Amino acid sequence: MKTSRVSFAAALAAGAVLALSGTAFAHVSVQPGEAVKGGYATINFKVPNERDNASTTQLEVNFPVDQPLTSVMPQDIPGWTSTVEKSKLDKPLNVHGKQVNEVVTKVTWTGGKIEPGKFQQFPVSVGKLPDNADKMVFKAIQTYDNNEVVRWIEETKEGAAEPQNPAPVLKLTAAAAGADDHDAKPADAKNASKDAGKDEHDEAAAKSGSDTTARALGIAGIVIGLGGVAFGVASRRRSA
Repeated sequence: MKTSRVSFAAALAAGAVLALSGTAFAHVSVQPGEAVKGGYATINFKVPNERDNASTTQLEVNFPVDQPLTSVMPQDIPGWTSTVEKSKLDKPLNVHGKQVNEVVTKVTWTGGKIEPGKFQQFPVSVGKLPDNADKMVFKAIQTYDNNEVVRWIEETKEGAAEPQNPAPVLKLTAAAAGADDHDAKPADAKNASKDAGKDEHDEAAAKSGSDTTARALGIAGIVIGLGGVAFGVASRRRSA
């Protein structure tokens, strides 16, 4: 009787830890999560490997066709090859006095590997961002070397819970007073370096947050487990 009670308490503790840790799983996301309307920005598609028995070998990011971007430039990543696909526009765009007849609709990265327990960022310089929208949704497809495909394409609806496989979202904000982001040009090398430094800071903060979450989950599991053991001991004494 004592053994069954202790085992039940241990199983309960383990189940609670797993239930809590499920909310900490990461998704394919855009970082930073917002940019200025009508301007240019360097964004990163952050891809974590959520499997412990397979590596990510391909990422496909689809750009919204109803929000065409005239400039999409992937940054070189050692070990990875980027392929940019373009589509013709039904109606040409005029950008800085130049007529644009096609825009990027998809970027695919292949050749590299994201191993279990690791993540990779895929930087892209984009613009000119829409000035008449509050967000951009990028549907991403993550492929593993065991042929598993995860489609991060579900859009989160206002007032509803986050879907299981949410699509990466870039929030678009109004330019600060006095700023003229509508005539901004793509970031030069100096600005790109500054963005990279910010990304490193953000990643450090994210890692710190993940460590804090992990510690909290571990403590919660220990507390629940000790409670179960105490329950079993108390029951044994009463039965004695």
